[in-house]
Amino acid sequence: MTEMSLAHVLAALDLRRMSPDTFSGRSQPLPTHRVFGGQLLAQSVVAAGHTVRDNATIHSLHAYFVRAGDPAEPIEFTVDRTRDGRSFAARRVEAVQYGKTIFQLLASFQEPASGPGHQDSLPAVPGPDSLPTRFPFGSPGGPIEARRVPEGAEGRSDGRARAAVWVRLAGALPPNPLLHAALLAYLSDYSIMHAALRAHSLRHSAQHVKTASLDHAMWFHGPANLDGWLLYDTVSPAAGNARALGMGRLFTRSGQLLATVGQEAMVRVSESP
Repeated sequence: MTEMSLAHVLAALDLRRMSPDTFSGRSQPLPTHRVFGGQLLAQSVVAAGHTVRDNATIHSLHAYFVRAGDPAEPIEFTVDRTRDGRSFAARRVEAVQYGKTIFQLLASFQEPASGPGHQDSLPAVPGPDSLPTRFPFGSPGGPIEARRVPEGAEGRSDGRARAAVWVRLAGALPPNPLLHAALLAYLSDYSIMHAALRAHSLRHSAQHVKTASLDHAMWFHGPANLDGWLLYDTVSPAAGNARALGMGRLFTRSGQLLATVGQEAMVRVSESP
């Protein structure tokens, strides 16, 4: 089995700058021998972030997964400086392998500003200390530690397809705001479709279930600090036509809402499991 650690993830995000607007990166090793969508999101956030003013931070992104990536091949990230305004900057990132686009991302960055504020409250779910641990990318020592909230433990009975999981990165992180924002994007691609799959008693790992991320949107509500547990609270408003929609909210353990996420994925189920 391919061993993977947080160091592998950080190495994947340490992009090599080829020109002012072109970067090269490698993929983290995965047991599935695939390029993880969260990795492409995070790498693109880093690439775009290196082309904006130092005090500008990402506040939203919209992305499409165009082709499957090859984890053995370097990925080239090209940034288009679409607009630099007084407060906002827009960037377009294209990830390419073998001369073909595998991923596209639009991102907007904002310089600090003040204004009215409010946020959703942290859902009333069991804390991570009382839940069993699992490692999504393999054996202990992997980059992510996860603790799933048992189905129904939220105490909500509105009939919606729901799931929640506590997640944290398994290791210390340098105090780099761009890196923390990129890693939040990385985590946002993990488990967002669990609610949709749970509603139909399906699992990603089942041989008769085939899934693939199609697009991804994310809104960052403030500076991210990923040094502790985060709650990923997700719902699936709809599924059909071999597609499912997932929506999620990422909270700190203290209740700060860091980001809101949306993703649509292909979900195909063969007739015989």
